[in-house]
Amino acid sequence: MTTARRDFIKLGISAAVTAAGAGRPALAQNRGSQAGASRVRSVDMHSHWSPDAYNKAFAAKVGKPPDEVNNPLYVDRIKRTQWMDQNGIQVHLLTLSGRMPWWQVSAADGAELARIINDEAIAWHTADPTRFFGAAELPVRDPQLALQELNRLAGNPGIRAVHVPNSSEGQDYLFDPAFEPVFARIEELGYPLTFHPLDGEPNMYGGKDRLGGKWGLSNPVGFPAEHSTTAAKFIVSGTLDKFPRLEVVLPHAGGSFAFIAGRLERSFRNRRPPLPHSMREYVRRFHYDSLAFWPEALKYVVDVVGSDRVVLGTDIYYAMDEEHPVAFVDQLKLPPADRDRIVGGNAARLLKL
Repeated sequence: MTTARRDFIKLGISAAVTAAGAGRPALAQNRGSQAGASRVRSVDMHSHWSPDAYNKAFAAKVGKPPDEVNNPLYVDRIKRTQWMDQNGIQVHLLTLSGRMPWWQVSAADGAELARIINDEAIAWHTADPTRFFGAAELPVRDPQLALQELNRLAGNPGIRAVHVPNSSEGQDYLFDPAFEPVFARIEELGYPLTFHPLDGEPNMYGGKDRLGGKWGLSNPVGFPAEHSTTAAKFIVSGTLDKFPRLEVVLPHAGGSFAFIAGRLERSFRNRRPPLPHSMREYVRRFHYDSLAFWPEALKYVVDVVGSDRVVLGTDIYYAMDEEHPVAFVDQLKLPPADRDRIVGGNAARLLKL
């Protein structure tokens, strides 16, 4: 490997945290057993919430509250903490769901909603500083307002990441030159950047007629395709090379990206000019959450990208969630050090816990 390639990987990868411990625990048989099974703090980097103050403001701007108001686990910190204890999850990174409002409201209203949700995240962290950390939600309709909100939050101990949609109404706003200052500031602050596809017909990957309606495939097929597209464009746009210290986290196990990376490599073989780095190096510039549902699928991701690039993710509290994430990871029967990186060590490094 050349010095340039080694430097490229090192810039994107911090030293992994390795936890010591005894032999691997057996698969948990109930919710409560997971907490005692972990040798490291379990950190869920893909959990959703919707606190009261934000719900009221959302309703005022959009015309109705988000559906999350019907589930107290999105709203009530105490009930959520109790649920976490029962399910063996020590830390939640708080992020909005696919019902993020940015495409439904004006830029100014989006900035107001962002301030409200981010201040609520700081309040939850202040109330329980070892359990809850917020990902900064940015009003992406206007990159300047997004940058202002990011600067307002910079350095606050309750904010440890940035969370934005992959695209909006079919537009890849992430790769517009106007968004580059946001990437630069995220990189400077050392925040990991994570995503979630937007709900709503205008945001459906492939269009509402192809995946929506009677097909019901927008989530199970469209979301993974969205992440794969985001990852591929981070590479071919040169964004990863322009921001070599930017830590990018792909939810839903990265979609299909780890599975199509070889196909991408083959397609770029004759590219002129060639990509600066190999596809295997680019694949390891991302992190991937554990939300693969089949242990064999997650094992493939781990084998391709390495245990130091995978974090815990649940998509709580949706029908497409994983309520027992630690037990799910334990099904892979990984060496203890690898297992502990995924359960909490990698996220602790990224979030600087």
